[in-house]
Amino acid sequence: MALNRTRPSDRPDDARQGMKNLPAHVAIIMDGNGRWATARGRPRWMGHVRGAHTVKEIVSHCARLGIGQLTLYAFSSDNWKRPREEVGFLFDLFASHLERQLTSLIKHGIRLSIIGRRDRLPSALVEAIAVAEARTAAGRRMHLRVAVDYSSRASLQKALSVAAAVTPVDEVALTGETILPPVDLLVRTGGERRLSDFLLWECAYAELAFLDVNFPDLAMSELDAVFTDFSRRERRYGAVPAQELAEDAEVTAVPAAVPAARPVAHAHRKL
Repeated sequence: MALNRTRPSDRPDDARQGMKNLPAHVAIIMDGNGRWATARGRPRWMGHVRGAHTVKEIVSHCARLGIGQLTLYAFSSDNWKRPREEVGFLFDLFASHLERQLTSLIKHGIRLSIIGRRDRLPSALVEAIAVAEARTAAGRRMHLRVAVDYSSRASLQKALSVAAAVTPVDEVALTGETILPPVDLLVRTGGERRLSDFLLWECAYAELAFLDVNFPDLAMSELDAVFTDFSRRERRYGAVPAQELAEDAEVTAVPAAVPAARPVAHAHRKL
């Protein structure tokens, strides 16, 4: 399906037009920055720079739509396998982006949280994260989470260790700092069809949308098309679809009471 590349509207009514039942929690795997740059004969770092602009657009657009929670996969624990120079550039870019966008986040009531390990991050980035989280803590319009040095399996292991004292270990015991609210819609760009160790527990009933477009080229109109498709789906959580229930009810409905039949008169035989 061909989609027109448009800039997001500045008016909430325009952004919401034609979309109902939007997801409360959207998660995005931002894949394809490097491929975007390579396809244009440019160094990979330029793809990350362009991707940072796309992040800004997505955050603004989702806030206008009224989406309450947005979680972005920025750097997985497996990404340490990338060249050291690229990793260092990513962290510098993230720190500078935090500093530049902090005022805007506060102004628009967006709370920022970083999920993942921090003990391996550069000290300057850790400090920038702490400042940004503290200064945006009062935001209520949207909760923006960015996953950095993140592994869902590691988060689950941590949650299990914390909940080990609870018997039995159930979903309530696991829910806490390391487990996020359930994801309603997961979007992945870049053409891959996998979760890559991202929010495995939280995506148990998430609707999945895999887009072939590389992340820097993701237009808000394409994201809106995904939201519109989501709004048309019937989320059953393992139950029977409402339409099938209605059809079954018609078939198995108990018929109205049948008037009692008149007794049959029997002729008496003479002996």
